Amino acid sequence: MHNYTREDILELVEEEDVGFIRLQFTDIYGTMKNMAVTASQLEKVLNNECMFDSSAIKGYPNSESPDMYLYPDLNTFEIFPWRPQQGKVARFICDVHRADGTPYEGGSRYILKKAVREAAEMGYTVNVGPECEFFLFHTDENGIPTTITHEQGGYFDVGPLDLGENARRDMVLTLEQMGFEIETSHHEIAPAQHEIDFRYDEALIAADNIMTFKLVVRTIAKRHGLHATFMPKPKSEAHGSGMHINLSLSKEGTNIFQDSSDKNGLSQEAYYFIGGLFRHMKAITCIANPTVNSYKRFVPGYEAPVYMSWSAKTRSPLIRIPSVGGEKTRIELRSPDPSANPYLVLAVLLAAGMDGIRNKIVPQNSVDEDIQDMSAEQLEQLHLEALPGSLLEAVHELEKDTFICKVLGEDLAAKMIAAYKKEYRDYSMQVTEWEIANYLYKM
Repeated sequence: MHNYTREDILELVEEEDVGFIRLQFTDIYGTMKNMAVTASQLEKVLNNECMFDSSAIKGYPNSESPDMYLYPDLNTFEIFPWRPQQGKVARFICDVHRADGTPYEGGSRYILKKAVREAAEMGYTVNVGPECEFFLFHTDENGIPTTITHEQGGYFDVGPLDLGENARRDMVLTLEQMGFEIETSHHEIAPAQHEIDFRYDEALIAADNIMTFKLVVRTIAKRHGLHATFMPKPKSEAHGSGMHINLSLSKEGTNIFQDSSDKNGLSQEAYYFIGGLFRHMKAITCIANPTVNSYKRFVPGYEAPVYMSWSAKTRSPLIRIPSVGGEKTRIELRSPDPSANPYLVLAVLLAAGMDGIRNKIVPQNSVDEDIQDMSAEQLEQLHLEALPGSLLEAVHELEKDTFICKVLGEDLAAKMIAAYKKEYRDYSMQVTEWEIANYLYKM
């Protein structure tokens, strides 16, 4: 992590011949927005004087006081390696503030900062390691994305089966130029599906990194004539893309999830944290899986979790305990997908885990057999609850969970609930190709 001062930034911009600066922020749906200024406006940027009209951005105020200001986080200053060497392009990730200088309560970054601060008051720091999957597809002659791929690569395949190998290598090299520590990169299960994993970090940095990661992947893919998509389930017959999230808590620099005397290697705090996640998981699903398409990934036989269970012995539960132990002890939540807003996902996960620790919520017993292979009778005997089966179900769960709504802020929660209900209603009104194929000629 950088630790830049104002003077450092002024020197860097001059020394590196930076011509343009992008001021980036994220809307409530996890879409990156930005405003570009020339380097001549740097003093104005550093003085927090860059204003924008928020009325046209979904989830932001559109009537009273729509004028907002972008406050750059100096430590997120980065020069894009893929832009020209003369008149380079740099960026800041920004916090959104009102005209009176107060933070905008509905800002994604603000909500995560608040959750991090509340955990810190209890003495905890959360570390997050994301695993982001994506697809690389061809574009048509007009540059429009398709779902066409010529490759048939599978899990861990190499070239020539893995036709995206060169693009993925360039992505990794670019990310490393930007300070990422890449741990692994490989072809995933479905044709044209890939995964790049980077080192864990504190929650806010991890969320910033996920947004930067998506930008880099899309940009480098385009330079290779491909389209990178983080859509959870672009092809019905193939595995979907997840964004597994590894979580651990530290206290005074020590991982407090570890306990070598426990059969699963977990401390009591880790169990309580898991208990908090389970208590609020149905509402969290609305945030971690925020699109209609997200729920097409939750289909038995495609690896994504369907039922709420945890285990240290199998790979398919909702929460998996990787067998690493010691300071690397962590839990892995396998339901989130990469369409989610990372700031909001990490905020609700951290808050739910803290609720578990605060109220000593004991999780259900582990299920150490592979749920994917179980019969309906076996599943019924275990009394396992299923994750919401649709966006509408998940919205109703969010409405019921006053704790998660409070984490988001009542105003933002209400906006998201209304927006997701509208999205589901709009989707339900569509006549699909499947309906045409099954009904048009028969009825």
